[in-house]
Amino acid sequence: MLGPESDGRHPSRGERGPGYPREPMDKYQVLYQLNPGALGVNLVVEEMETKVKRVIKQVECMDDHHASQALEELMPLLKLRHAHISVYRELFITWNGEISSLYLCLVMEFNKLSFHEVIEDKRKAKEIIDSEWMQNVLGQVLDALEYLHHFDIIHRNLKPSNIILVSSDHCKLQDLSSNVLMTNKAKWNIRAEEDPFHKSWMAPEALNFSFSQKSDIWSLGCIILDMTSCSFMDSTEAMYLRKSLRQSPGSLKTVLKTMEEKQIPDAETFGNLLPGMLQIDPSDRITIKDVVHITFVGGSFKSSCISLTLHRQMVPASITDMLLEGNVASILEVMQNFSGWPEVQFRAMKRLLKLPADQLGLQWSPELVEVVVTTMQLHDRVLDIQLCACSLMLHLLGQALVHHPEAKAPCNQAITSAVLSALRSYPEEESLLVLVYSLLAITTTQESESVSEELQNAGLLEHILEHLNSSLKNRDVCVSGLGLLWALLLDGIIVNKAPLEKVPDLISQVLATYPADGEMAEASCGVFWLLSLLGCIKERQFEQVVALLLQSIRLCQNRVLLVNNAYRGLASLVKVSELAAFKMVVQEKGGSGLSLIKETYQLHKDDPEVVENVGMLLVHLASYEEILPELVSSSMKALVQEIKERFTSSLVSDSNAFSKPGLPPGGSPQPGCTTSGGLEQMIAWN
Repeated sequence: MLGPESDGRHPSRGERGPGYPREPMDKYQVLYQLNPGALGVNLVVEEMETKVKRVIKQVECMDDHHASQALEELMPLLKLRHAHISVYRELFITWNGEISSLYLCLVMEFNKLSFHEVIEDKRKAKEIIDSEWMQNVLGQVLDALEYLHHFDIIHRNLKPSNIILVSSDHCKLQDLSSNVLMTNKAKWNIRAEEDPFHKSWMAPEALNFSFSQKSDIWSLGCIILDMTSCSFMDSTEAMYLRKSLRQSPGSLKTVLKTMEEKQIPDAETFGNLLPGMLQIDPSDRITIKDVVHITFVGGSFKSSCISLTLHRQMVPASITDMLLEGNVASILEVMQNFSGWPEVQFRAMKRLLKLPADQLGLQWSPELVEVVVTTMQLHDRVLDIQLCACSLMLHLLGQALVHHPEAKAPCNQAITSAVLSALRSYPEEESLLVLVYSLLAITTTQESESVSEELQNAGLLEHILEHLNSSLKNRDVCVSGLGLLWALLLDGIIVNKAPLEKVPDLISQVLATYPADGEMAEASCGVFWLLSLLGCIKERQFEQVVALLLQSIRLCQNRVLLVNNAYRGLASLVKVSELAAFKMVVQEKGGSGLSLIKETYQLHKDDPEVVENVGMLLVHLASYEEILPELVSSSMKALVQEIKERFTSSLVSDSNAFSKPGLPPGGSPQPGCTTSGGLEQMIAWN
């Protein structure tokens, strides 16, 4: 791995070739280069806008046809959805004019740790890898590989460095390759001979450019062998062992015997497993289902994700529908009795979603939610179940709040953990983002500050900001993301304010994308107001934010929630900045902020909460001597006089009349803010 000497600049790409723009690579800044693989160079990069680190594998292609073939073969991999598979973030072709070469660029998730680091750390310490941990991650790898093989997808490049650790107990397969790239003999002979370690993980037939699901089985067998023997074999010995197995499988017996002598955990199970995985003839090798059966079904291995449905017959749809004909209690019983059958769980939740309100129950049912959360955890690899479960919980919550506005829905740790796990497993599934964001936005506002803090510690703020940026064209993601952002900011307990500095600019992009969307403007105004209270809007952003708030009010004067939050935000900014105050009185297209205040008052003059917020803004504007002449010339004194006459001091200062804006039923009231003194000062203007 290259160290600090890397200068961080883009490698020179020279002039563009025909049809190959530079723009895709220009989004990234190269940080350093990893050790080259058998197919190309791996670069650790940083996205310019989001500052998120990625890995870009650059594979040199022979010509346009070769590059296009590889790209066409890899494109379907972008659609894979599995909790333990890291899909490519982006694929593109670039041209290096200096050496007149085409490169296929594969953008991947960046993680510092992989199985390679785990194995090497244990090897140096001569320690045995923890049995429980190994069983768990092996189950995840098997689950992911079975998923690929189910769709006739071959990994082709399975090795420890391509199994990344996104957390201490959550791994993902990455760097799936294509037949076009792996069977390029000229390219292979140049790279592979230089890197015997990577080549040593490949099956005998793969060295002759023949790949199948059984090739993946061989590679996985080599990985398991390395993990179980790392405490007593160094890396060179392990490499020569892997190579020798291609000609002399008998050498495996010696290692398996040593494992027994050194009392390696589960040595007996691995002794039954590895000979079947490391057969020279692919037709003699066991399948992925056989591996699962030996370890998890017939053996004693345990993992959080292995689906035993691999060895169960599916329950026919007709029988499932018959079982689900009863009431809610009956359906829950079926779900509990058939917890391991994802098809039953999915149909059961669909059935619950269709039940009339009086049958489903008008209150949030802890028992029902517990069953749904358990289903999400048991079937985290099934995207349809995650989507249906979140839809059902959101439906239950919405129905409960409609019929019992004062009721609180519990946002307990199990629910939070389940939905956050779904987000981590399917970070690019926008339909799931919308459901999870909406669900958390409602439950978070009803719970204690600790819930908001917990979600922030889980990286949810950064997650929202990343997807507001990357999913700008998806309206539902933007609306639900802003709603959840508002909920997280509501308590004022911010773990890390640094990411929030990007929010005003992000919201500006959102509003520019949806200039006539009232719901988007309403969500944006709520966030702007809270950011202003938290001091997260910088001075350079004051004028921009004031302009956006005024624009939103003009767009949707009839939306009371938008108007209240917008005027609160304006009052907060004007209170601390004369620059913001001047922006309010400047004549621009559509009129000045003062003329807008008059319009708002005439439209909402009978709403004490709106009048209170307008009054607060006027009080703060009047505190600047330079602004007073503008207020007088705009005839604001008459408006202030009318407010004073229509709303007595006792009414204006009554905290019970003004609750926290935008809170769902049951929200805490905002402390009363008295404007009567300020109004009297304004009436006394000369």
